[in-house]
Amino acid sequence: MHRRQKPSAPEHKRDLAAHGGALSISHNDTRSFFNFSQLVLSAGHLKPPPVLKHSKITYFEVEILDMQSKKQICIVDKVPPSSTLLDVKHKFHKACPQWYPSRVGLQLERNGPYLKDSINIQSLAVSSIITLYFTDLGQQVSWTTFFLTEYTGPLLIYLLFYVRLSTIYDQVESMKNFRHPAVHLACFCHCLHYIRRLLETLFVHKFSGGHTPLKNMIKGCAFYWGFTSWIAYYINHPQYTPPSFGYRQVFFAALSFLMCEAGNHFINVALAHQIYSGLKACFPSPTYNPFTWLFLLVSCPNYTYEVGSWISFTVMTQTLPAGIFAFLMVIQMSLWAQKKHKMYLKRFYPEVRRKAAMIPIVF
Repeated sequence: MHRRQKPSAPEHKRDLAAHGGALSISHNDTRSFFNFSQLVLSAGHLKPPPVLKHSKITYFEVEILDMQSKKQICIVDKVPPSSTLLDVKHKFHKACPQWYPSRVGLQLERNGPYLKDSINIQSLAVSSIITLYFTDLGQQVSWTTFFLTEYTGPLLIYLLFYVRLSTIYDQVESMKNFRHPAVHLACFCHCLHYIRRLLETLFVHKFSGGHTPLKNMIKGCAFYWGFTSWIAYYINHPQYTPPSFGYRQVFFAALSFLMCEAGNHFINVALAHQIYSGLKACFPSPTYNPFTWLFLLVSCPNYTYEVGSWISFTVMTQTLPAGIFAFLMVIQMSLWAQKKHKMYLKRFYPEVRRKAAMIPIVF
């Protein structure tokens, strides 16, 4: 009697695959597809492959050409993407020691603007090689040096005329004549003006340009120093004629001068505070200080106060050189105010469109 042997596990699986393969495969495929779809839906977004920590660093090559001849001056290689244009200028100075970074002007195009030192080199790159055009800007000085030199001269020059040196005036005539109070007050106001400017240069203003050509400082010094000598010579002259309306004219003009000086200072402080606090995105607004309320009428009240100071000084001293200087200052300040006003219109049009540049209605 033969007993039926139970098939082993591998043989049993082969039998199932042979007899019921079609039904089993169909059922398993459906179930597998359903499970796979559920897995994909629950997985979320596909993650990008992890970045290798030891990836190769990309360097740029900066080719510097002469703007006039288009000849290659040098190639600054191995410039990291995080470098600024100032870093490129320092490397360029190492290759060409005769050109200091402050006198190097770099342009992306031959007739384009000079690039700022703070610009990132990667923002200029189209490929691994960047071509820049070089211009020698000449001898440069810092803006702080520029203004300190320009304002220290008038302060010292006026005092030399005020003490009536024997090399300038006749010493006998200087000792005899009595000095009108307007002479002493004019010296005080003139010195106050330039002392304020010197202190603001050191502690208030923040200069963004960095440097300016030396020839600009020479022209500025020639203008301020020359006019100061001319003005001081007439006001401190032993034969100086007092103002026509006497002490009343001197008093009100001096009061107007001091108010304009105070207004100029507070406007400069408000503008500097806006820069330090990072509020460049909005137009300067008046504060509780009444001197800043001029922002409601004009976009450049610091120029308004500057012009007011010199007109008041002219009325107080009643001299022709001071009047000519005040007239030239009105022209210069109005040009600067118009230029700045156009810049404000581009950035803050709704707030500035109804304001004048320097003097309401006139400019």
